[in-house]
Amino acid sequence: MGEQYLLEMKGISKSFPGVKALSNVELQLRAGEVHALLGENGAGKSTLIKVLGGIYHAEEGEILIEGQKVNIDGVVSARNAGVSIVHQELVLVPYMTVAENIFLGREAGSKFNINRRQMTEEAQKLLDAYEMHIDADTLVEKLTIAQQQMVEIVKAISFNARILVMDEPTSSISDKEVGFLFETIRTLTKKGVGIIYISHKMSELEEICDRVTVMRDGESVGTRVVKETSKDDLIAMMVGRELTNYYTRDFQKPGEVILKGEHIADGKMVKDASFELHKGEIVGFAGLVGAGRSETMKAVFGLTSSMKGEVYVEGKQVHIKSPVDALKYGIALVPESRKEEGLYLVQDVQFNSTIEVLGQFIRNFRVNFKKEEEITQKYIDMMATKTPSQQQVIGNLSGGNQQKVMIGRWLATDPKILILDEPTRGVDVGAKAEIYAIMNELVKKGMSIIMISSEMPEIINMSDRVYVMNDGRVTGCLSHEDVTQEKIMQLAAK
Repeated sequence: MGEQYLLEMKGISKSFPGVKALSNVELQLRAGEVHALLGENGAGKSTLIKVLGGIYHAEEGEILIEGQKVNIDGVVSARNAGVSIVHQELVLVPYMTVAENIFLGREAGSKFNINRRQMTEEAQKLLDAYEMHIDADTLVEKLTIAQQQMVEIVKAISFNARILVMDEPTSSISDKEVGFLFETIRTLTKKGVGIIYISHKMSELEEICDRVTVMRDGESVGTRVVKETSKDDLIAMMVGRELTNYYTRDFQKPGEVILKGEHIADGKMVKDASFELHKGEIVGFAGLVGAGRSETMKAVFGLTSSMKGEVYVEGKQVHIKSPVDALKYGIALVPESRKEEGLYLVQDVQFNSTIEVLGQFIRNFRVNFKKEEEITQKYIDMMATKTPSQQQVIGNLSGGNQQKVMIGRWLATDPKILILDEPTRGVDVGAKAEIYAIMNELVKKGMSIIMISSEMPEIINMSDRVYVMNDGRVTGCLSHEDVTQEKIMQLAAK
């Protein structure tokens, strides 16, 4: 008799209109292990997890928990079977408190008389037990993305799940919070909880994962013991080829200053940020979560009504009161949270690709549909976006392909200055390499890029210069020749 696994998914298949998302996928999870699930965007990882979580129903295959076949036909039945999921995209209700979100659907008290005090006390005990430093009575909309992510994790843990799925859990949290998360994971596995861990950060696999299953094009390629395989082998399994020149960057002498910010402040998180961006260079912005990097660029882009300081474009002072003004000066911004700030998830790829450039194909109330199609296809090809058609609803694409559409949308505005806020968050290694190559080509053609990123290797390998922020202030600037992770962290804590 073979080994009895905590979870077995056998021959799982799932299709969507025009897409075979999963084909005969196999996955086995042992009690007390952290099992990584790797694959490029569109490989089927998220779809497989949604089948396990009862969000999708597989057309073929079966799910066994502790050797017993289970019928997971909805989210409630998944939870009853001991499955809890922390999704990549946050699904908290912003206008409810932390406590209300944690216990949503299982509130303390009776149906007609919810005991909010008891619920808040129990939520606070959970938060304190995991040293979250979050008030259970706080509205979720008041929290940072990192804090919301931690609430999601506490909520999932609160179900006493035997099988816990974490989809990109470290994508929005600081190094300190990552360390705490890993300690939490180790505590859970000691209690026999099996964890399926989805991440594009290869370094995390070595630190926290025991085994890894690789998916490609909706199929499971193979399972390996993490300590017995190399990063290059896993990448080759993921992309079906060896990946050379991961960071593509041809450093060249930059031109004149094209964008300058002096003493930028927003009255909240940004207190004093000054920087310069030269033509044809990539400038990185590094710092811990909450340092004010994203808020600085939102202020420059006209998204902050209370901005103070001065902005210069090509040597001339400009007054940017809205994104419309920013676009006139050739500035485009790809936001950090594509779901909340960027995409129209119920609309198709074509709509999302062209919404910022309507004037290019609409004249006198007449729509040039051929031109609209050409614009969309240009950026699908440039970004190597995987979609069955331009009419595919963008919410049905993987997170990485959604990100590619977002970047393409803003490139369609033909900007001189492109601000990328976490451009490769939730993007697989193959797609990351493609995005880096595109960035390299753009700056070679004279575009200037500001890249905000929490990934140190990305900042170090792609940036001509790196500005570091802490507590709303720029604490230093490092050249490509001088930048190291240690120097960045010193300035981030300054």
